[in-house]
Amino acid sequence: MQFAIAVLVFVVVSLAVFAGLSLLDQRNNRARILRDRLSAVQKPAEEGTDFAFLRDEMMSRIPALDSMLRRSERVSLIQKMLVQGEVDIRAGTFLMVCLLSALLFGLILLVAGGNILFGWAGLLLGFFLPYAYAAHMRAKRFQRFEERFPEAIDTLARAVRAGHAFTTALELIANEVSEPVAGEFRQLYEEQKFGLPVRDALINLTQRIPLVDVKFFVTAVMLQRETGGNLAEILDGLSYVIRERFKILRQVRVHTAQGRLTMVLLMALPPVIVLIMQIMNPGFIRPLFTEPLGHGFIVAGITLQTIGYFFIRKIIRIQV
Repeated sequence: MQFAIAVLVFVVVSLAVFAGLSLLDQRNNRARILRDRLSAVQKPAEEGTDFAFLRDEMMSRIPALDSMLRRSERVSLIQKMLVQGEVDIRAGTFLMVCLLSALLFGLILLVAGGNILFGWAGLLLGFFLPYAYAAHMRAKRFQRFEERFPEAIDTLARAVRAGHAFTTALELIANEVSEPVAGEFRQLYEEQKFGLPVRDALINLTQRIPLVDVKFFVTAVMLQRETGGNLAEILDGLSYVIRERFKILRQVRVHTAQGRLTMVLLMALPPVIVLIMQIMNPGFIRPLFTEPLGHGFIVAGITLQTIGYFFIRKIIRIQV
């Protein structure tokens, strides 16, 4: 009960502080954004550099919280992960969701388990659960991009072979290929259309989609633009290599299916057994959560489970 009251007081005080700072810092934040935009517009004119897009990537709609989060590199990485996974929330809102999820899971497990250890476990689980969801969405989007990327390369090769300019072929990919490839190539086309050099626009593509195939594609295109050569032939070869790599990866997944199933069973078996014992014979399993020796066994078990997970994951993940 004291743990729940302390958490509730912490949340109320934190929200009050952020609200107060937001009201005090709103004018300064607007002035800062205006100064940044003016300096970004004037800097290319003064130094003669190339024009770049002006982006206002706010971390939060609360000015005080946005000013604080912009100083953190980790928060910038979270914002980048959310954009790559097409999770339509800002980093500040995402951190709030993580905090609320941690409090919710902590209170549920504290009430259900009747032990402070369950509360801390719930806090950790609830905090990292939204992050795991965002990372999963990012991985799924990258997988869809990787599967459709050879089709985009083939379309680009056919357009170049038909006599279209490289930039025109990019627009063709944006209109004909399905998402998420179309959206990324549309942004690539618009960046170079509004004045960004093609080389910089291609580098931005590798930063948004940090896949090996995309880096190969960008490297091949930049080398061809600098040294010359048959771009269509180069793209055909790259598309063939990517498709052959997919075939090998599918064969690897077949051969490592038993290892993946073993990992799932070994990771799920201990918590399932504990849950079943808690339901069938609570008195037998209670010392594991009430005695200091039991707490040590729990920590040792979780540690060994984590080490085993990474060992098995390292064995079954074969890079091609």
